[in-house]
Amino acid sequence: MDLSHSPLLQAISNNAEKFANRVALIEGNSQVSYSELWKKIIDAASFLCYIGLQYGDNIILSARKELEFVYIYFGAHLLGVRNVVIDPTSNDERKQYIVSTVHPKCIFGFYCKNIQSIDYRDVSFRMPIISNLSKVSLHDVADIMFTTGTTGNPKGVLLTHLNIYASAYNINNYMGNTSNDIELLGLPICHSFGLGRLRCTLINGATIVILGNFANIKLVFQAIEQYHVTMFGMVPAVWAYIKKFSGTKISKYANQIKYIEIGSAAMQTSEKEELMKLFPNTRICMHYGLTEASRSTFIEFHQSKGHLNSIGKPVSSAVAIQIMDSMGKECPVKTEGEICVKGNMVISSYLLPEDNQNAFRDGFFRTGDWGYKDEDGFIYLTGRLKEMINVGGKKVSPVEVENAIISLGIEDCVCVGIDDPRGVLGQVVKAYLLKGTSNLTFEDIMISLMAKLEHFKVPVEYEWVDKIPKTLSGKKQRLLLCKK
Repeated sequence: MDLSHSPLLQAISNNAEKFANRVALIEGNSQVSYSELWKKIIDAASFLCYIGLQYGDNIILSARKELEFVYIYFGAHLLGVRNVVIDPTSNDERKQYIVSTVHPKCIFGFYCKNIQSIDYRDVSFRMPIISNLSKVSLHDVADIMFTTGTTGNPKGVLLTHLNIYASAYNINNYMGNTSNDIELLGLPICHSFGLGRLRCTLINGATIVILGNFANIKLVFQAIEQYHVTMFGMVPAVWAYIKKFSGTKISKYANQIKYIEIGSAAMQTSEKEELMKLFPNTRICMHYGLTEASRSTFIEFHQSKGHLNSIGKPVSSAVAIQIMDSMGKECPVKTEGEICVKGNMVISSYLLPEDNQNAFRDGFFRTGDWGYKDEDGFIYLTGRLKEMINVGGKKVSPVEVENAIISLGIEDCVCVGIDDPRGVLGQVVKAYLLKGTSNLTFEDIMISLMAKLEHFKVPVEYEWVDKIPKTLSGKKQRLLLCKK
């Protein structure tokens, strides 16, 4: 079988021969070996053929944590059918937008009128084995992922077979995990982070334990002990949740856990330092990236403890990052500009042509994030380009101000630019603070910030709110508050 279009499938096929009886997937009471996994992938591809799917067709997969999802996902890659992976908890409006945009031939996991809809439980793995496969290219689209987005409609991101393999290879190469590892997957698999962890583990020939989520701490600890888990990925909110409900009990596994990957949202330096103390011998790797440019940079906390407030350096030599000014010229060291990425895991196009406008510059993808490089090559993220606040011609990073406020004991906050009431500076900073997290008054906060920030960065207006608006992946939606 020709698998030259998909190094990812080739790796899984190789693992089916090399580690035939090794457990690849554990989900509930089910355990699937690598040889069984590869057979199921071929069977899934046969089923897709049987229901009439062909090379280039789009299918929507509700990313439920079921073994059948895994089989169909990789089976589609075998045929050159394009997966559109969506969050099972997405509202009807988002689902309808995606359906009307990609025009799927089939939907797995939920019902949609006038489109062939199949429940995962109804997938048959007893079809005749396919013999004639269409010629699929390394540069053909494998997956279409839709951004969570902070405003407007989500963008369809076209990820090729090369993109998804290169990302997984880069991550494994940086982290150093091996085929002997056992990973706990508690992340959602509808986003780049969680789905990427699935791919990383399977191309390595390691074992992945699929857990619904991290909500039940007792089950998390039970799985770590029962399967002797050696690694897991998490977002900062999960770490805050684990601490809140179990304190530092997870540190009893410090000698067992070899690797932790963190991503999807910002994390306070104090939280990073606490993790380092609890896991002194663990490689704690935090990434920066987007759906369009997965895992562009990494920082390992212990190795780079003097740069914990940075997002690290490019994940590999195959990835280049430039800080560009508004004219597209590279900025000098310590000069802020837009973070732009080029590499083997970076997309070359969005699904809709109009989304490509201003998305690329000289072969680099424009992230829309603002930052700078230091003299050692570490990259620092200061905020979203669209979210920067212009106070009298001076750029203010909302992230910098938020970090200063959180350091005062406020659990969470969002800072945005508002029109200067005096009509002098154009914009000034306003802070929305999460209710019930501090006894400080607005005056207390302002006085304390005067000692931490330049005066033009200190918020002039404050408001308590019940909730900080965030995307499904945990990113703050500052622009929503700008519209208030």
